[in-house]
Amino acid sequence: MNRIVWPALHRNLIAILRGLTPKEAPGIVGALLEAGFEAIEVPLNSPDPFRSIEAARRLAPENVLIGAGTVLTVADVERLHAAGGNLMVSPNVEPAVIARAAELGMTTMPGVFTATEALSAVAASASALKFFPASILGPAGIKAIMAVLPDDVPVGAVGGVTEDDFAGYARVGVRTFGLGSSLYRPGASAADVGAKARATVAAYDAVYNDTA
Repeated sequence: MNRIVWPALHRNLIAILRGLTPKEAPGIVGALLEAGFEAIEVPLNSPDPFRSIEAARRLAPENVLIGAGTVLTVADVERLHAAGGNLMVSPNVEPAVIARAAELGMTTMPGVFTATEALSAVAASASALKFFPASILGPAGIKAIMAVLPDDVPVGAVGGVTEDDFAGYARVGVRTFGLGSSLYRPGASAADVGAKARATVAAYDAVYNDTA
């Protein structure tokens, strides 16, 4: 199976909008896009997530990744595709789920924690790897596992990560992040999310422009 390659984004920042409602979606997603985010994930344990994904897809340019997190089944993948999603994020490594998403042209990012899981995801042709919860492994733990991984599969840190952690991860070669509660909590206003998103983008640029 051919692997869908992780796209060349200006910044490898994924906004995780757990708890987003369809009513909130246009304002929150619009604020993130305006701040410079190019990847947005609505976890499937959010209220009516596919409607929010549809709303996000209508707003976002074609090159922006819009998709779902907490994708557990092939049926979830099919619904995500029907909603216009092109990003599939899962908490685990399920080869059938990864394979179906790839068949439908989606970028895939399964969750891993160990070298065994990471290499299984690579074997299943994942586009990128989501180390979760990254706050437990830390940069040193992820670096140790990266030593046995192919260089062409991006590694993301997700879970307990904020803009304050970028520099530490940059030192071990990680430049992809999923950001949840540091950006968005249920009920947050679009203005608040936009301000946090702009601060996050500025912090990312400060670290990665210096290390590029």
